[in-house]
Amino acid sequence: MHEAGGGMGEDTGHPAVDAVLRSLANAARLAPAEQIAEYEAAHQVLQETLASIDR
Repeated sequence: MHEAGGGMGEDTGHPAVDAVLRSLANAARLAPAEQIAEYEAAHQVLQETLASIDR
Protein backbone atom coordinates (compact mmCIF):
# COMPACT_ATOMS: atom_id res chain seq x y z
CA MET A 1 0.00 0.00 0.00
CA HIS A 2 1.11 3.57 -0.49
CA GLU A 3 1.18 6.60 1.74
CA ALA A 4 -2.06 8.55 2.19
CA GLY A 5 -1.89 12.29 1.78
CA GLY A 6 -0.57 14.23 4.73
CA GLY A 7 1.67 11.43 5.94
CA MET A 8 -1.21 9.73 7.75
CA GLY A 9 0.19 6.27 7.03
CA GLU A 10 -1.00 3.64 4.58
CA ASP A 11 -4.11 3.93 2.43
CA THR A 12 -7.10 2.08 3.78
CA GLY A 13 -8.07 0.82 0.35
CA HIS A 14 -11.44 2.57 0.61
CA PRO A 15 -11.43 5.76 -1.48
CA ALA A 16 -13.99 7.64 0.67
CA VAL A 17 -12.11 6.89 3.89
CA ASP A 18 -8.77 7.80 2.31
CA ALA A 19 -10.26 11.13 1.17
CA VAL A 20 -11.49 11.80 4.72
CA LEU A 21 -8.03 11.12 6.12
CA ARG A 22 -6.49 13.54 3.63
CA SER A 23 -9.09 16.20 4.46
CA LEU A 24 -8.38 15.81 8.18
CA ALA A 25 -4.65 16.18 7.56
CA ASN A 26 -5.36 19.37 5.63
CA ALA A 27 -7.77 20.63 8.29
CA ALA A 28 -4.94 20.68 10.80
CA ARG A 29 -3.55 23.68 8.90
CA LEU A 30 -6.80 25.67 9.20
CA ALA A 31 -7.80 28.07 11.95
CA PRO A 32 -9.64 26.24 14.75
CA ALA A 33 -12.98 27.81 13.84
CA GLU A 34 -12.61 26.57 10.25
CA GLN A 35 -11.69 23.06 11.36
CA ILE A 36 -15.16 22.42 12.76
CA ALA A 37 -16.80 22.19 9.32
CA GLU A 38 -14.07 19.81 8.13
CA TYR A 39 -14.52 17.54 11.15
CA GLU A 40 -18.30 17.55 10.76
CA ALA A 41 -18.03 16.66 7.07
CA ALA A 42 -15.55 13.89 7.85
CA HIS A 43 -17.85 12.52 10.54
CA GLN A 44 -20.79 12.47 8.12
CA VAL A 45 -18.82 10.64 5.41
CA LEU A 46 -17.54 8.07 7.88
CA GLN A 47 -21.04 7.48 9.27
CA GLU A 48 -22.42 6.99 5.77
CA THR A 49 -19.55 4.68 4.87
CA LEU A 50 -20.07 2.53 7.94
CA ALA A 51 -23.84 2.41 7.36
CA SER A 52 -23.30 1.15 3.82
CA ILE A 53 -21.16 -1.82 4.80
CA ASP A 54 -22.95 -5.10 4.15
CA ARG A 55 -22.87 -7.39 7.13
